[in-house]
Amino acid sequence: MLFFALATLVSAASAATITVQVGANGTLAYNPTSVTAAQGDEIVFQFLAKNHTVTQSTFAAPCDIMTTPMAGIDSGFQFVAPNATQIPQYSFTVNNATTPLWFFCAQTGHCQKGMVFAVNAATTGAKTFSAFQTAAMGASANTSTAASGSAPSASGTAAPSGALMTRASVVGMLAVAAAGAFTLL
Repeated sequence: MLFFALATLVSAASAATITVQVGANGTLAYNPTSVTAAQGDEIVFQFLAKNHTVTQSTFAAPCDIMTTPMAGIDSGFQFVAPNATQIPQYSFTVNNATTPLWFFCAQTGHCQKGMVFAVNAATTGAKTFSAFQTAAMGASANTSTAASGSAPSASGTAAPSGALMTRASVVGMLAVAAAGAFTLL
């Protein structure tokens, strides 16, 4: 029992936080565009401009929200006013480092302009980040499914997808709601 508790503590202590900027300098991009993460690592998205999402898709359908085998991770739209002093954040913990995760921005046309992101994509072969981005840029804008705006449970427990909502996300969403700023950019 003591060994298990110690192993869990060491594993938690070695987990990394990976920060990804969304829309930095007004670009339609995640920076970095692809990351390698270990099980237990937290990926934190900082929304820096405009109105973007982090929405999980599949390699086969890069600009469509993942619905099977379960609903994918979805930050919902994160509006950032031009003069914002606080930025919204969204994060999730990697539960399986052996399976690549594919994401896109659900804002109309952003995915088709290459605004996609990957976790643990292959570096060679058919399913690389580059192949995913190329497929997204060839996707029809009419098939893109907008982000649902749904969020993980407010109780702090993980949604089925493994997503966790941060306190900063909730505060950011409340500030946006109070300002009445739901304009899509």
